[in-house]
Amino acid sequence: MPPAEAGNRRPHPLRHRDFRLLFTGRALSLLGDAVIPTALSLAVLRATGSTAALALVLGCAMLPKLLLLPVGGVLADRFRARTVALTTDLVRCASQLLVGLQLLGGDPSLAVLATAEAVGGAASAFAMPCLYPLVTGTVEAADRQRANALVATAESAGRLGGPALAGLLVLTVGPGWAFLLDAATFALSACLLTLLRVTHIPLAARSFRADLAEGWTQVISRAWYWPSLLAHAVHNVAISLLLVLGPAVAVEQLGGEGVWVAVVQAGGVGLLVGNALSSRVYPRRPVLTVNLLGLLFCLPLALFAAAAPAPWTITSYGVAMAGLGYLNPTWQTTVQNAIPPTALARVTSYDWLLSLAAMPVGYALGPWAASQWGTAVPLTAAAVLASAGAVTAAVPAVRRFTSDGPRPAGGADVADVADVAPGASSSDPGPGPQAADGPPAGATPG
Repeated sequence: MPPAEAGNRRPHPLRHRDFRLLFTGRALSLLGDAVIPTALSLAVLRATGSTAALALVLGCAMLPKLLLLPVGGVLADRFRARTVALTTDLVRCASQLLVGLQLLGGDPSLAVLATAEAVGGAASAFAMPCLYPLVTGTVEAADRQRANALVATAESAGRLGGPALAGLLVLTVGPGWAFLLDAATFALSACLLTLLRVTHIPLAARSFRADLAEGWTQVISRAWYWPSLLAHAVHNVAISLLLVLGPAVAVEQLGGEGVWVAVVQAGGVGLLVGNALSSRVYPRRPVLTVNLLGLLFCLPLALFAAAAPAPWTITSYGVAMAGLGYLNPTWQTTVQNAIPPTALARVTSYDWLLSLAAMPVGYALGPWAASQWGTAVPLTAAAVLASAGAVTAAVPAVRRFTSDGPRPAGGADVADVADVAPGASSSDPGPGPQAADGPPAGATPG
């Protein structure tokens, strides 16, 4: 029987009890989290009337996340990822509950809000590296592409509906209820995690420093992995420049606020389309494919730089986000299948660290560059930066990494995007055993 036919007979990942519990909890918490950015911004501005206060609260949420991500990776590998995720869900539930109660009280303290968001950000640093091990511990390798696509679809749907739900709550019952909703989703997710059964391979007893160093070694020893991470980080700087300068171009040159709203909505639809495609098609050369798909962002960046007609910019952004929707699950599946399960959370934590740290660079440089030379110059530079993934095509390990392992259930291979000599290695495994069974937004995960 051909492999594709055999794959078609595999049960859907949601038929597996443990992944169904994981997916449901993840979908709930993603919806709650999608409400928070809009609600938090409006709540702080309502309470203080100060953009500096908003910047303080957002910084308090981001800084501990960046500092503690590698620590979270070690803990998720050393202990059970389910236990770490369950604990972080309870901590984030408490922090969001505190913020909600503060806002409902009518006289919120900025110090309390900032502290609560800092605690929530720290908890996120421990939670984020857990996702990859949780998926690999509940889904077989052949089903992971579809499983990752399902999780990505839930996240994309949250991004579409979250801001609208936040606006509805803020304008009707107040922003405090948005935080209570988020707290409730974390509580429900924690309840589902208590029922979850996850495969776990414990680490050998050694020092925390040794575990941290080994995780970094796992990253830099793979000639296909670390160049990709650097390219993704540069790509995220380009995206952040668009996110900070794009609204101004849309409002001032393309027709008003409605144009930017249309751009964002087109991006949300594009993400969903890309997620759906990723559940059906897994590329023969996933690393090269992922890195080249980043080139799609060159077009909307160039069109925004030229202040091109709104229909073109809206459509191009939707297409670029469709590429992002496809590449995120593909990258996650590739990493899950190539990295040893005992190091997966630590490797993921460095992945997220580079992705998240790159975004503030663009946020800071964008307004400054626009004030010096106008928006066209930094957006044009961003279009060049978005092509960073193409540079990795010159790396042999990136070109030669092939998906010779199990195919996603019901999926099909796309045509090779680069020639490779017969018998070439399917990966650059680096030290340690390979995982027999096997993702930082619009940002590339890595």
